[in-house]
Amino acid sequence: MKRRDIIKRMGLLPLGASGLAALLPFTSAKASPSPEAGSSGSPATAPAHDAAPHRAAAPPRDFFEELGVTRIINAGVTMTLLSGSLMNPEVLEAINSTSHDFANMFELQDKVGAKIAEMLKVEAAMVTSGAACAILLSTAASITGKDKDKIRQLPNLPGPRSEVIMQKSHRYLFDQAVTTTGAKIVEVEGPDEMEKAFTSNTVMALFFNAAERHSVTHEAFVEICKRHSVPTLLDAAADVPPVENLFKFQKIGFDLVTFSGGKMIHGPQSAGLLFGRKDLIEAARLNHSPHEAPIGRPMKVNKEEMFGMYAALKSYLERDHKKEWQGWLDRASHIASQLAKIPTLQSETVIDPGPSNAFPRLQVKWDRQKVKISPNEVLAALKNGSPSIVANGTDDGIFVGVVLLREDQVDIVARRVREILQKAV
Repeated sequence: MKRRDIIKRMGLLPLGASGLAALLPFTSAKASPSPEAGSSGSPATAPAHDAAPHRAAAPPRDFFEELGVTRIINAGVTMTLLSGSLMNPEVLEAINSTSHDFANMFELQDKVGAKIAEMLKVEAAMVTSGAACAILLSTAASITGKDKDKIRQLPNLPGPRSEVIMQKSHRYLFDQAVTTTGAKIVEVEGPDEMEKAFTSNTVMALFFNAAERHSVTHEAFVEICKRHSVPTLLDAAADVPPVENLFKFQKIGFDLVTFSGGKMIHGPQSAGLLFGRKDLIEAARLNHSPHEAPIGRPMKVNKEEMFGMYAALKSYLERDHKKEWQGWLDRASHIASQLAKIPTLQSETVIDPGPSNAFPRLQVKWDRQKVKISPNEVLAALKNGSPSIVANGTDDGIFVGVVLLREDQVDIVARRVREILQKAV
């Protein structure tokens, strides 16, 4: 049977196990024991004279070593080029426990989306392949709605190009996800200019939450767009903590909101959240995988990432955020105490004002007449040393991030910074 015929038949079948079993030429590895298994479901015991000699279990493979990839300790912030953040045990459990069976991806997106929407108290939600994908899908949804012809033609729709309004101060690298759909960006400065920018081609307005300056406030942005019946998208990819940000912006009135899943929510690095208005989420899903030909097809999310993103969000919402915050402060204080004996060194726990990366980190400064090394030289020594440690800095000093460290890495980072600075005394 051809793959396309299978897909067509799947559309006619119920999504339960019985419907899938009638179609797919396999059964779940957990559903029934193999023919060789005993009555308990465990492999049958072979006669003693046929038993293989006992062999010691092979050591686990070290894929970093096997491929020659450098392990990095991230004493900075969440960055995609550094593989985001580390997944929590709950996420790894969700990924591993669901990797042995197949699932209908339409059903899975339905069920996961419904649970995420329930947790975030919104109409609808979906898992995307990161926040950048969510920007593209939001734009596509605003252009096509549920029109199958438009979905098929995107990004080459006939007629004038669709337009997306953005503040000039909000232009950033990731707005290329907007223009990938064929839309063009119309820049505005201030409420009056924004008011005049709407035309019959305007399909959406994008608000970059982490921009350094807003010429139009969140509230005014939403109000103006609602007056013109144009949907709004807020990109808040890296803007937790605080956890309240997951709820704040839909309360303001944004139609769609996106967060990265692989940053401080500690989900799969290539997953993201898009949530908001039900009709727009439904249109976004029609522009996404597992549908076979829309613009979002190359940005598919596998089933393990969907389960993992659900587990990550649930874990994040249930976490004791005050306790976690205090733990970060304690880490910074501990590292500071390990550096205290270096001449002229000053350290201070600082918190970025946000909205992105708004968490504690340790700022370290020193008198370069006494400690003869520059911040850039310290950062290079950390990166090129063993283990390799990535931190951030300015001309005045370095920042030692603490939120992405494993517990066993805190003292390692403190020792390496101390060693590098002491050698320069």
